Amino acid sequence: IGLARKLAGVAISDPMSGFFLLRQSLFEDLAHRLNGQGFKILLDLLLSAPAPLKVAELPYRFRPRAAGESKLDILVMVQFAGQFVDRALGGMVPLRFIAFALVGLFGIFVNLAAMQASRAAGLGFGPAQTLGTIVAMVANFELNNRLTYRTMKLRGVRYWQGLVLFMLVCGLGAIANIGIAGALYHRGDANGLAASAAGSAIGVVWNYAVSATLVWRVR
Repeated sequence: IGLARKLAGVAISDPMSGFFLLRQSLFEDLAHRLNGQGFKILLDLLLSAPAPLKVAELPYRFRPRAAGESKLDILVMVQFAGQFVDRALGGMVPLRFIAFALVGLFGIFVNLAAMQASRAAGLGFGPAQTLGTIVAMVANFELNNRLTYRTMKLRGVRYWQGLVLFMLVCGLGAIANIGIAGALYHRGDANGLAASAAGSAIGVVWNYAVSATLVWRVR
């Protein structure tokens, strides 16, 4: 909350509240600036305003919850942090791409952990690496479905169809990654680390672009 106050320049006690009013003219002025992701629109409005907004607060008290459950979970908090990153980058990089890339980074650790566990169980390097890659793809798909594309979450048959398509997309991304990194390295345009980083960057962009178009496409 303190970070939200600092970035928005507004002394507000609950930037994630769903109870607020504003003039229609103000909303129309800010609408084109909103990133439109997540359901914490008040925070989005505060961060999108070119100048700090004037805010007046009226206290209210929540009654004990009689049914259902709170939407505030770890995924919402990640979205909350992601909006700050989005604003820090000036909106130049899509928030979903940032989330997609962070999930991919997490997938690297999943891959390594699964590979090491497979090696410990007696598998050779090749089969262990293959298994680790498959586990990482499944983990990445699940996290992207729950976090990056939370508002477009796939369920039922579409979930399994999306998983198969996602793995195919990532498989092609891996081939592009290796091919581009190898070409840069053998041409002498970059050292091993730089070539690998360039290949990985292209792979992430490919996976994001194709996944957004085919797997979590807007219907």
